[in-house]
Amino acid sequence: MVAMTKKAILLAGGAGSRLFPLTQIVCKQLLPVYDKPMICYPLATLMLGGLREILVISTPKDLPVLRNFLGDGRQLGIKLDYAEQPKPEGIAQAFLIGAKFVEDRGVSLILGDNIFYGKLDFFREALALKRGACVFGYQVRDPQRYGVIEFDESGRAISLEEKPHNPRSQFAVPGLYVYDQRVVEFCQALKPSARGEIEITDLNRRYLENGELQVKRLGRGIAWLDTGTPTSLLEASNYIATIEHRQGMKIACLEEIALRMGFIQADALSSLIDRLPKGDYRDYLQRVADDGPIPR
Repeated sequence: MVAMTKKAILLAGGAGSRLFPLTQIVCKQLLPVYDKPMICYPLATLMLGGLREILVISTPKDLPVLRNFLGDGRQLGIKLDYAEQPKPEGIAQAFLIGAKFVEDRGVSLILGDNIFYGKLDFFREALALKRGACVFGYQVRDPQRYGVIEFDESGRAISLEEKPHNPRSQFAVPGLYVYDQRVVEFCQALKPSARGEIEITDLNRRYLENGELQVKRLGRGIAWLDTGTPTSLLEASNYIATIEHRQGMKIACLEEIALRMGFIQADALSSLIDRLPKGDYRDYLQRVADDGPIPR
């Protein structure tokens, strides 16, 4: 059962240097992943987890553009707040920036360039934790690019390393995390790494050393896509296009998700449709409205 008291942070900061020169003209998280801006996908994951109070963190330059695109979330039945990340100093910095937002409640964090596709039961189950933290393990070909989890023979996580030269396993930690109410306190005690960053791996290691870190391995039924490079951005777009064309259903359509999750009612969806320009997206939402509610 989802712990509905949890909040969420969507970290959409960073310079986007790996996507230069694309990011010279537009915010990284507003680059298209097939037919929608990149930020729609991580936001969709949070919404499908039942999370409705979300803090979007981005650079001073990009934050006004993101706010103009997403608004306050009211049209989707959610509440969006915004905060600046003056300088990127590690993923865990998000909890220091969002300390007042988090207050004394559990919180989930997702990175703005991460896409998850498939049944999200693993995320909803993680959100139900009362104490500790939960991260996920996803088998990849190039684990040295990520935080890596080492498991013992019984499948229990025993170590975490950030971008190791010699990875001890093929399991990377995707950019989706769940923490209890102590996360801000733990982050305040972290020291910057040699890279000058407050590392998310150090935060996860603190929970691991306390015996309070759950690690859920994601199987073949889940696709995790990282869109931080031109090649991975293209691959993600092709993947989304293939699924949508095959099934005739859109992935990360925020208005549809808001309806299916019960965040908005049918009349609110109709009002949203009336304000959209003519085109495929509007036609799709009209079909959703005409079909009526279905189990999510």
